[in-house]
Amino acid sequence: MTAEYQVHDAIAVITLNNPPVNGLGLSTRSALVASMKKALADDAVKAVIITGAGKVFSGGADIKEFNSPTALAEPSLHTVIDVVENSSKPVIAAIHSVCMGGGLELSLACNYRVAAPGAQIALPEVKLGLLPGAGGTQRLPRMVGVEMALNMIVSGTPVASEKLAKTALFDKIIEGDLLQGALAFAASVADVRPLPKVRDITIHLPAHEAFFQSSRASVKAMSGPFPAPLQCVEAVAAAVTMRFEDGIQFERDLFMTLVQSSESKALRHAFFSERAAGKIADVRADTPLRAINSVAVIGAGTMGGGIAMNFANAGIPVILLEAQQEALDKGRATIRKNYENTARKGKLSPEKCEQRINLIQGTLSYEAIGSADIVIEAVFEDMDVKETVFRKLDAVMKPGAILATNTSTLDVNRIAGFTQRPQDVIGTHFFSPANVMKLLEIVRGAHTGKDVLATVMALAKKIKKTGVVSGVCDGFIGNRMIEQYSRQAGFLLDEGCLPQQVDKAMEEFGFAMGPFRMSDLAGNDIGWYIRKRRALEKPEIMYSKTADLLCEMGRFGQKTQAGWYDYKAGERNAYPSQLVNDMIVAHSAALGIERRKISDAEIVERLVFSMVNEGAAILDEGIAQRASDIDIVYLTGYGFPVYRGGPMFYADTVGLPDVVTAMQKYAQGRNGDAWKVAPLLQRLAEEGRTFNG
Repeated sequence: MTAEYQVHDAIAVITLNNPPVNGLGLSTRSALVASMKKALADDAVKAVIITGAGKVFSGGADIKEFNSPTALAEPSLHTVIDVVENSSKPVIAAIHSVCMGGGLELSLACNYRVAAPGAQIALPEVKLGLLPGAGGTQRLPRMVGVEMALNMIVSGTPVASEKLAKTALFDKIIEGDLLQGALAFAASVADVRPLPKVRDITIHLPAHEAFFQSSRASVKAMSGPFPAPLQCVEAVAAAVTMRFEDGIQFERDLFMTLVQSSESKALRHAFFSERAAGKIADVRADTPLRAINSVAVIGAGTMGGGIAMNFANAGIPVILLEAQQEALDKGRATIRKNYENTARKGKLSPEKCEQRINLIQGTLSYEAIGSADIVIEAVFEDMDVKETVFRKLDAVMKPGAILATNTSTLDVNRIAGFTQRPQDVIGTHFFSPANVMKLLEIVRGAHTGKDVLATVMALAKKIKKTGVVSGVCDGFIGNRMIEQYSRQAGFLLDEGCLPQQVDKAMEEFGFAMGPFRMSDLAGNDIGWYIRKRRALEKPEIMYSKTADLLCEMGRFGQKTQAGWYDYKAGERNAYPSQLVNDMIVAHSAALGIERRKISDAEIVERLVFSMVNEGAAILDEGIAQRASDIDIVYLTGYGFPVYRGGPMFYADTVGLPDVVTAMQKYAQGRNGDAWKVAPLLQRLAEEGRTFNG
């Protein structure tokens, strides 16, 4: 049973027991209603306590039921709440640890609430593009006041129970044993009548029209393209202006509208996709892991230093290896500066700041890192350099150490071949800045051990990264797809666009930065180096020459204060460059291309659909396990707008037949060979299916 029933003297105790978060799935709801009926039918029972087993009261809805018929099957959460609220005997919620979403809504239907200190209280539905749909927007304002309730509902941020102690939400904060305290409290109120109900409280908010007008303005300013935060305001306003029954119905109607919104569907897709990314088809969940108690990082540059900080943040000691003392000192100074800046902002105590700095030690000797449990190479992106490093690592690292490469494009199997232990070699592609970016592409070589893969996936979680597994190919998942995006951006320049138009179109679509501003930030010389390598390895791949011409002018981006845009010292604002725009127009003329007016819609389609097509090939080749993994790569590593759900989800939303039709249209234009439809995309479109179906 997912809800246990016991009687202590004259008090029935119903304990939710549906690990890991006591989600209110159908079996739990059914058991809870059955237990309530049992308690009400027993004349010896004078009061009922509802609590949660383990380390959670209830995290709310059971995520395993999302998007399934059982989510709405009877008894629904609304039915459970009605049963509790209409009980003829007092019902007390004994809250501890975590009480969120539907769990908090359930407790609000109880006559009384007692809580342990430190319990995290929240209505986080807004983070999935929704609002609380089981009375939360109507009952919480009656308990904690309109302003606090609105802040909690619009932000979805947890609040500690003791911070709510002075509100009406909790009748008592119980120090010590929660159940014993709850039993004593239940006994003290068992005979009190009439039973208090949250719904019966009338909210008095003077000048509520002005309050909600101001709230709408501030929430609209911060909510961007998401409709849910503003709808949360409307639902809370209903708690003040409508009868309770009407407010509940209004909340329900808003909830049903939001459930069908593309933004909520995208957020829910991202939520489930992130959890799915951790599952690897042929690697069992109980695969034994290798112990990781120490880390070595090769290279103390921007990337190496950022990687080292991730492990220090998790309390794991790091040895940073450099070839020259000057480079090592510079790298460690940058790490210190980063930590001290964080401490200065109040996000890290001075003690923790020093502790983390001291966890990162430096060396110039390969022998000094030999006992590390994992070593991560973060040197220049050149195969000859990688070969030198991995042959040395193979010689000095202890047996069983994991040898990881931070390469962003190179062949991990070739790198593994430089060692006598390919089963220990894996790709760990961090994204810059490595101590900030959430994505970690984990590249599985042909011989990578399953225990190595499982260990690195677990390690990603420990350092608060979202790990996504990729197979070996040029550029893996993210960079292989972004290359097509960049190619189309270049072709658009040849045909009639300027950088600022392309960037503006993509930023209005939802990207934080368009392709040219992003290239200036990353460094245009990086792409130049890759194109030179491509020219030797894959001469058939065509690119616009504008990016090479830019680099030949020495315009490498923000670091040289000149790239696709001009930059001023000490600031990052991008100013259109007449010199660059003239170069682009002259290059079109040299190619004999008559420049044309190109719509923003065409820009978005060409850049996004080119990525989608490459993503389909990546899926078909087995490089990515699932379409949602590709979406997570783009949501967490490339700034794809979260409210669009990732490139593959977005294509599903547009409709794959429409994507194919658009691609066939662009295939008739210049560089049409770039628009050969991937077989998987063609197949799914013809069958009326989706990538994420």
